[in-house]
Amino acid sequence: MTEDQRLIDIKIDELLEKVIGFHAAGYRLVQIGCTKTDVLEINYSFDKDYNFVNLRIVIPSVDIEIPSVSSIYWSAFLYENEISDLYGIKIKNMAIDYKGNFYRTTVKYPFNPQNTGSSGEGIPS
Repeated sequence: MTEDQRLIDIKIDELLEKVIGFHAAGYRLVQIGCTKTDVLEINYSFDKDYNFVNLRIVIPSVDIEIPSVSSIYWSAFLYENEISDLYGIKIKNMAIDYKGNFYRTTVKYPFNPQNTGSSGEGIPS
């Protein structure tokens, strides 16, 4: 049996309100992931009683700051530092900010669209 999964597209300015709502409703943070397609997308995944819900934010530019959710879900600082280090996305007010030193990479922001061509240059194998 496969459970339904909801995917909710939101804007950056809706993020904290939505995450606070999930926290208040007793959801746990499962993961925060970032991917590069034609644009950058950040997905926040939550679960409660086998009900899996994803919030998706499309990041039009790496010059845009997004708010940290680590004041709501403390462990989010791990995912946020990873996204910041690998994609170059600015995340403000992280509970713990490694300031670009969470991962050691040969290329700064290896998955940042400005560093990678369509052939995947700059992406470590």
